[in-house]
Amino acid sequence: MKPRGPLSAAAVAALIPLTLLAGPAPAAAAPDDDAAVLADLMTAYSATQKYHRVERAVEDGYLPLRGCIARAGEGGMGYHYVNKAYNNTTDPAKPAALMYEKAEDGTLRLVGVEWFVEDADQDLTTDDDRPTMFGQPFLGPSAGVEEGVKAHYDLHVWLHKPNPKGMFHEWNPDVRCAAEN
Repeated sequence: MKPRGPLSAAAVAALIPLTLLAGPAPAAAAPDDDAAVLADLMTAYSATQKYHRVERAVEDGYLPLRGCIARAGEGGMGYHYVNKAYNNTTDPAKPAALMYEKAEDGTLRLVGVEWFVEDADQDLTTDDDRPTMFGQPFLGPSAGVEEGVKAHYDLHVWLHKPNPKGMFHEWNPDVRCAAEN
């Protein structure tokens, strides 16, 4: 039996225009741009459906980065599984990270994806190389979160679990990190 996410492709297609309204509006987006954004989001959704099984993500080179990531008052991002081969790409089919939350039974459930692009000049005070995807500017530049991670831009996309703050918001208040034993 093929694993399926909580939303069908048709449901995602119907929800995407609504979630675009919840986030920052793309600058002067034309109807053709909206169609391109929708197509790219559907590409990302379709390409990551297979990762509802975390074992498949590991087989494809995604490795756990660290524990569950959450921020008090904001929500969570969950557990990140990272494929460094996809850093510095804005290909909708190749997110650098997959975000999971732990279900009550301990299994990991795919909730979102993230793209990661290194800051070209490594200067946190400039942003002339800020990438965009899906009509959205990436966040950053931000300092690396652990040893060896360079200053970067990132974009979180909640494709597999709705985010009440918007599809592109960094934190999802409906994603929680359980106390680790």
